[in-house]
Amino acid sequence: MAGQYKLLLQGAQQLVLVCTRGERYLLEDGMRDLAVLENASVVIGKDGNIVAAGDSDVIRKQFSGAYFEKVIDCSGKCILPGLIDAHTHPVWAGDRVHEFTMKLAGASYMDIHQAGGGIHFTVEHTRKAQEDELFQSFKHRLLRMLRAGTTLVECKSGYGLNLETEIKMLRVIERARLELDIGISSTYCGAHSVPKGKTAAEATDDIISFHLPKLKELDLNGEIHVDNIDVFCEKGVFDLDSTRRILQAGKDIGLQINFHGDELHPMKCAELGAELGAQAISHLEEISDEGVMAMARSKCAAVLLPTTAYMLRLKQPQARKMLKEGVIVALGSDFNPNAYCCSMPIVMHLACVNMKMSMKEALTAATINAAYALGRSHTHGSIEAGKQGDLIIINSSRWEHLIYQFGGHQELIEHVIVKGQVVYTNERTTKYFM
Repeated sequence: MAGQYKLLLQGAQQLVLVCTRGERYLLEDGMRDLAVLENASVVIGKDGNIVAAGDSDVIRKQFSGAYFEKVIDCSGKCILPGLIDAHTHPVWAGDRVHEFTMKLAGASYMDIHQAGGGIHFTVEHTRKAQEDELFQSFKHRLLRMLRAGTTLVECKSGYGLNLETEIKMLRVIERARLELDIGISSTYCGAHSVPKGKTAAEATDDIISFHLPKLKELDLNGEIHVDNIDVFCEKGVFDLDSTRRILQAGKDIGLQINFHGDELHPMKCAELGAELGAQAISHLEEISDEGVMAMARSKCAAVLLPTTAYMLRLKQPQARKMLKEGVIVALGSDFNPNAYCCSMPIVMHLACVNMKMSMKEALTAATINAAYALGRSHTHGSIEAGKQGDLIIINSSRWEHLIYQFGGHQELIEHVIVKGQVVYTNERTTKYFM
């Protein structure tokens, strides 16, 4: 095929396609058959989308007369889809390292929360921070994620709890979406906690009557774009009825439902999400058997967060049970001041060790299934013709090293590519074979 193209990645030892037939997600059986090719190449067009991916000899013949703006020799290396982080809280001010000491001494999440720490500590500092200050710290965190292979990330507000600060956070997220080389799915999470001085019922009424109409107005004006609505449904925070009202109101203005549920106590959030047609529910450490079945039937994705269970010493999410029952399992880092992890390779490693997922399952959960959880699996999450050219190249002859080498991504990841553009090159990597 003659013509001009943006990028050719040629001769990879392994090319991890993940999917080959346009699947929007993979269940347990599909994860076992993860699509991996040997001696393979990828062509990305001028529009940043994948034109072809397959056997190197076939690609070479097919594009023999083509011109490529950039060619990368991937001999002895692996190409994978860009990783997708389906749950983060990355916009905030204030340092909570002191709370880690408290947790190590035995304090629970709710102990710290009730003592004025946790979310309320971060809310106080975020309300005081200037918008540019928030943007600069947010930008730094996003670039760390990018260097660790994340090319699409879900980003929540939720450390404002009043309309002014929630909008400020969403403006910061919108600015990053427009200015930075990383994909962003924006989430309004004004129901992250009950503001001081209000009851949950009052906060719920405030969100429905004032916050959501303002978001709709700003979206219609083209000032910000929000994709998802989130609520922290938890004992002592927002109960099931308040959560239902807020999520339904968000859905009514066109937002995808993607919320926190069944984390610290069994709340029947999974059943609620299935009832409301939620795209995804996160955490689910305390999900019921009925909730598992409801999520499987409704094709609501379970975004599991192994970092949170690890750092808070919680019961691990039941990944194996969910997979067995046909739930779409995705992964997220839950990056926030309480669970400070920017690395999806580390998240995948923890998912394998602590949640008993296989490496194929973990990679699927951090690519196509994470994309599904964000409503983006038609454009992201696998290396298929027509999808956005978001990829990573690792300096290893087997893709599994990205998960196997705990914390080793800093040396393994050689290139990160977004829309066919190399946005990060690791100058420290050297060629080696495993």
